[in-house]
Amino acid sequence: MRLVALSYLFVGTGGALGAMARFALNIALQRGVSFPWGTLSANLLGCLLLGIVAQLVASSSWFNSAGIIPDQYRLLFAVGFCGGFTTLSALVMELHTMLQRGELLASFSYLLVSVVGGYAFFYAGFTLLRLLRGAA
Repeated sequence: MRLVALSYLFVGTGGALGAMARFALNIALQRGVSFPWGTLSANLLGCLLLGIVAQLVASSSWFNSAGIIPDQYRLLFAVGFCGGFTTLSALVMELHTMLQRGELLASFSYLLVSVVGGYAFFYAGFTLLRLLRGAA
């Protein structure tokens, strides 16, 4: 039970730091411009960071000699920080895993459904609430 609570602490700490970093990046890049530079930058930087973290965890014995458990590192930085900074990084990591397994059709289907489906669900929620407000 203690390990599970510690895992939540790693994810929560990383997530809070990632969300604050995304907010700071948006403030820095969104002054007087309409293009979402802050969000785009967070998504791309989050993917870069997740790629670095994934490679470090996968190929480095440094973690064990430094006393850092790779799963804790992954929870803090990959799940927590990158998850709070951007959800695109998780999607990209999952796509990479699928492509590494040779699941070409499934990976591109996942990408297409995620982007198109994400917007469709966003629009459905937006429209549903607008309709409910209009009916009230």
